[in-house]
Amino acid sequence: MFWTQFIPKTWLAFKEHYTFAKFKKDLIAGITVGVVALPLAMAFGIASGVTPIRGLYTAIIAGFLISLLGGSFFQIGGPTGAFVIVIYAIVAQLGYNGLVISTLLAGLILLIAAFFRLGAVIKYIPYPLIIGFTTGIAFVIFFSQIKDFFGLQIDNLPIDFIPKTIAIFSAFHTWDPATFAVAFGTLSLIIFIRKYFPVVPWGISSIVVATAISWLFQLPVETIADRFGQIPSTLPTFALPDFSSSFAAWDKIVPAAFTIAFLAGIESLLSAIVADGMTGRRHKSNCELMAQGVANIGSVLFGGIPATGAIARTATNIKSGAQSPIAGMTHALTLLLIVLAFAPIVSQIPIASLSAVLIMVAWNMSELGHFRHLFKAPLGDVAVLLTTFFLTVVVDLIVAIEIGMILAAFLFMKRISDLSGVASLKTINEENKETIDPDAIEKKRVPAGVEVYEINGLFFFSLADTLKGVLSNIESPPKVFILRLRKVPTIDASGMHALREFHHKCAREGAKLILSGVNPTVHKALKKFGLVELIGPSQILPHIDPALERARELSTNGI
Repeated sequence: MFWTQFIPKTWLAFKEHYTFAKFKKDLIAGITVGVVALPLAMAFGIASGVTPIRGLYTAIIAGFLISLLGGSFFQIGGPTGAFVIVIYAIVAQLGYNGLVISTLLAGLILLIAAFFRLGAVIKYIPYPLIIGFTTGIAFVIFFSQIKDFFGLQIDNLPIDFIPKTIAIFSAFHTWDPATFAVAFGTLSLIIFIRKYFPVVPWGISSIVVATAISWLFQLPVETIADRFGQIPSTLPTFALPDFSSSFAAWDKIVPAAFTIAFLAGIESLLSAIVADGMTGRRHKSNCELMAQGVANIGSVLFGGIPATGAIARTATNIKSGAQSPIAGMTHALTLLLIVLAFAPIVSQIPIASLSAVLIMVAWNMSELGHFRHLFKAPLGDVAVLLTTFFLTVVVDLIVAIEIGMILAAFLFMKRISDLSGVASLKTINEENKETIDPDAIEKKRVPAGVEVYEINGLFFFSLADTLKGVLSNIESPPKVFILRLRKVPTIDASGMHALREFHHKCAREGAKLILSGVNPTVHKALKKFGLVELIGPSQILPHIDPALERARELSTNGI
C-alpha cells in the first residue's frame, strides 16, 4: 500500500521484539553521540551566523523528530556543515526571520517530494557535482574560521569570498597570541586524540581540556558568554515567524528554500545509504524525506536552524552499538539535559576552540582524496567538479548547484547522443559483423528500390537533425524506406516530430515509409501522437520479415 512506505523505523523496531538489552545499547550509543554532537551543534550555530543555542535547539528538536519519524534505523539528525554557508548567507540578507520562512517552505517541499515518492532521486545527482559542492563547502567553512582561529579584529566579516579574503588578510596584523594558542592547542589535541585514542570523542574531549585550561590560567580569550551572552537553561519555545515583514523578499526566499530542501534531502539520503552499508539494513527513502520535512519545520518553529542527517554522527551512533532509532532520540534528550543542567559551564567554552573543531570538520568533509581522484575521470566530469567547486566558493551554493546540474545534464545528453545514431543497415553489418543476428538484411534479399536504415539508441531530439538528412544523402530516392526501430527503447516528442517531418519528406520524394521493430512502448507513444494513423497501421510492423514483404509488395505494385 502507498502509506506503508511512510511507517517510521521506530515502529518497525518495536515490532522486531525490542528488548531491554537493546535499550541499554541504544542508551549508551545515544549518550555517546549526544556528547559528540554538543560542540558540533554550537560550532555550526556560530558558523551559520546565529547563536550557539540555536544550533543546540536544532540538534534537540530536529534530531528527535528525525529519529522518531525517519526511514533509517540509525540516522542522527541536526545542524551540519553543508548548511553553514547557505544559512550564513540567508541570515545576512534576510535575517533570522527570513531563514525561518525559507526553512518552513523547504520543509513543505520535502513533504511534497516524499508524497510524490522522489526519494530515489539521489541516484540522478552526479557524483562529481556532490563532491564539488561538498569540497567547496568544506573550503568555505575552513576559510571562515581563520578570523576566530587567529583572533583577528574584524567587525563585520563580508559574506562574499573575495571581499572576505581581502578583509582577513588586511587584518592579519591584529592577530591575538592567546586566542591562537588556544585554537592551535585544541586542534593539536584533536589530531593527537584521533591518531592515538580514536575511541575517545575528540570534539568534546578537546573542548573540555581547552575550556579547563582557559579557566585555570584565566586566559584573555573570547568565550561563548562574551560574544552571545549566557546560554539559557530553558526549553525551546514555540514561535511563529513574521510573514508580513518578509513578503517583499519572496524572490530570495523561494530559491533559498529549494536549496535548503535539496541539501536536506541529499545529505540525509547519503547518510542513510552510508548507514545501510555499515549495517546491512535498508532505509526507506520517502519516509526519510517526510521526517526531514517535519523536522525542519519543527526546528525553526522552536528557535532552531535547518537540519539534515549527519553522516559522521550517524557512523558514530552505529559504532557505539545503536540498535534502533531510540539511540537517536536519546542523543537529542542528552543534549536537552546538558542545556538544562550545564548551560553556565557550556557558556565558558572559548570561541577559538570551537573554530578548531570546525576546521577539523571541514577537513573531514572535504573529500580531498575523492576530489583528486576525480581528475582521472573523463573531461566532462572534471568540468562539472571544478565548476561546482569554484562557484560554491566564489559565488554561492545556489548558483553552484543550478549551474552544476545544467552542465551535468548537457554532459549526459551529449553522452546519450554519442551512443545513438542513424545508419544504413548495410553499413552496420559491414562494420560490426559480430553483431549480425540470423535475420541479417542481406540474406533477406532486399528488393530493388528499397532502403533500410536503423536507429540505434534513444530516439530523442539529438537524432532529429540526423534523421532529416538521411534522404538527402541517398543518391536516388527509394520507392520504399524501411526505418528499423528494434533498438529504440523509447521516443520523446522531438523524436516523434522528427518522424512526422521525415514521413512528409518521404511523401514529397515519392517514397513510402515503413517502420519495423516497433516495441509496444514506442507504438503506444506513436499512436497517442497520431503517427500510427498518419503513417498507416499497415506500415508499422513488429518484425523485419513482414516489413520486407510489405516493401516488396509496394515496390512491385509501383506505389
